[in-house]
Amino acid sequence: MTIAFATCSLLPGGSDDAHILIGALARLGADAEPAVWDADVDWSRHELVVIRSTWDYPGKRDRFVAWAESLPRVLNPAGIIRWNTDKRYLRDLAAAGVPVVPTLWDPDDVPSEWPEYVIKPAVSVGSADTARWGPGEEDAARAHLRSLRDTDRTAMVQPYLPAVDTAGETALVFCAGEYSHAARKARILTAGAGVEGPVRDDTTRGQVTPCTATDAELDLARRALAAVPGGEDLLYARVDMIPGPDGVPLIIELELTEPDLYLRHAPAAAEKLAKAMLAQV
Repeated sequence: MTIAFATCSLLPGGSDDAHILIGALARLGADAEPAVWDADVDWSRHELVVIRSTWDYPGKRDRFVAWAESLPRVLNPAGIIRWNTDKRYLRDLAAAGVPVVPTLWDPDDVPSEWPEYVIKPAVSVGSADTARWGPGEEDAARAHLRSLRDTDRTAMVQPYLPAVDTAGETALVFCAGEYSHAARKARILTAGAGVEGPVRDDTTRGQVTPCTATDAELDLARRALAAVPGGEDLLYARVDMIPGPDGVPLIIELELTEPDLYLRHAPAAAEKLAKAMLAQV
């Protein structure tokens, strides 16, 4: 049995998660290897393709989704990949009653109701073309909005939640529908950094540390996953959330395509995920 971990040409050897999973699968008697998703690969020789570090898809999303749909056996399933690679899925979650960070879609102007806000494209990974703006930066923020429109991308604008600077983002990881572990990520965006990318202003920027999920966070994560079309077929999921102004957690993203699952912070999770993969073939 051979499993392929789909990656991108920027990381042909696969991510840290993939290396950890390859070792876990080997201990269970299965072979696995990284493979670049848009390279000349004979995908039919793999019993299963698991999408992992395909981090270059935003500029070619249609081709990426078509590739996923062409595979005989892919996880997460291609239908979920199509739904999840455009952050407009947040509208579906909100419509299902799941608390999400308030979002304006393709607004005509920058918001006046929020002192600080984030502008980003609906199709993106790794905070690309994402920036935090505040008072006095309206002209630059408008230029950011225009740059997204000029390249035919859907712009989304969200309030910058102060809890990001203190509590950070909490990520809950699920394997085959079951909660596995949680991690906390420190803030990434810096005020006034612009669209060229956030300034590395301290050594804790983006730092990931293990944490324990609260009951409220677990409840929110389960509600979000229950609202996913075809969610019963999920191999993995990462539910990212931030405390709102009242301290109640809000969904910021639902990562079902190529998230870092922080396996290096939860060694037992790799074997759990490896067994879940083998159960799917």
